[in-house]
Order: sequence, then C-alpha cells, then structure tokens
Amino acid sequence: MENLFADLPVLATGEAFDELMRCRNVRIERIASSPVPGSVWYDQPHDEWVVLLTGQARLEMAGEVLEMGPGDHLFIPARTWHRVLATSDEPRCLWLAVHIDP
Repeated sequence: MENLFADLPVLATGEAFDELMRCRNVRIERIASSPVPGSVWYDQPHDEWVVLLTGQARLEMAGEVLEMGPGDHLFIPARTWHRVLATSDEPRCLWLAVHIDP
C-alpha cells in the first residue's frame, strides 16, 4: 500500500510526474506542480482524465480557460491542445491523471 500524499516533491519550477500504475492501455500518474508550472503546450496521442486533488489551477484547453479547484476533473480527448497557465503556491497543486492509450 502507498499514499498519494507521501513523499511529495517540493519544486521551484515545473512539474513532477510519478507513474503509479500501468495496466494494458491505462497509465495512472501523480503530478505535483510548482507555483510556476511552465505553460508547456501538450498535444497527446492518448485520452486523459485528470482530477485536481489539492490547490487551485488555471488551464487552457482548446481555446478555453478553465479555473479548477479541489475535486474538479475533466476529460481531455487525444490531440486536444492544452496547458497549465497557473497553479497555487499554498496549497500546492496535486493531480491524479489517468492516461488511456488507443
């Protein structure tokens, strides 16, 4: 047994991705964000479902800006351009992402 909140990295910039499980075409990741996430654009070849566990975040997806808080989740279809615009400093953002490969 492990705990999602254990051993969280404290980052000055960027994000840390920890793979928690992989089974056939599904991969589950824990993502810890710094207060300066980096605004990298993602265009992934797979679907993704993501939930924000702690913190506040602002995302841009397919031209729309989304404000997220704890418990908010969304589905990102494959090949949908998206990026993290801002994340809170306290509490830090912690995400759980489920990637579904074709």
